[in-house]
Amino acid sequence: MSQLLIATNNPGKIVEIRHLLAEFNLNFITPDELGLRVVVEENGLSYAENASKKAMAFAEASGLVAVADDSGLEVEALGGKPGLHSNRFGPQPSTDASRRHFLLEQLNSKPQPWTARFVATVAVTGPGRAIRISRGECRGEIIPVERGEGGFGYDPIFLFPELGETMAELSLEEKNLVSHRAKAIRNSITTIMEYIQN
Repeated sequence: MSQLLIATNNPGKIVEIRHLLAEFNLNFITPDELGLRVVVEENGLSYAENASKKAMAFAEASGLVAVADDSGLEVEALGGKPGLHSNRFGPQPSTDASRRHFLLEQLNSKPQPWTARFVATVAVTGPGRAIRISRGECRGEIIPVERGEGGFGYDPIFLFPELGETMAELSLEEKNLVSHRAKAIRNSITTIMEYIQN
């Protein structure tokens, strides 16, 4: 069975990526399982740059094909913020809950609806391999009251108007049909399989 390193320590992302690639004959490895303590400074100017830095660092440290993502929430009323800084938005140190609270504070004086999109960029590479990039996005709106117990990050306040549910109210199966990360991972499957099999 071929090994694929999921280059993140975010448990929510690990669950989603494993589920998305479950049909393929892959042995998923995480940095924790390898004892890897790789620190990557996410100071790139784009999602692609940050994802590439993570994928390259983990591939070099492990000798395995690695898949990494960088993603963010872009809110129209805030000029696209928090964007690249979605995981570091507001006073630091922060938590998912404090970042949601800070976002809603910034939106409080803005007229609704607060249209937004999630964007994800996935980078795949391996030893001696080029970095290949895939992208995905999904559109919705921010709501002022949290709903749902699933997901992580901004999921409880990101509503799909056409579904009438937030990202956090969707099952994992439903989320992986519509989410930004799911689309980016699906767009990267050809590269993942090519790199692992050759």
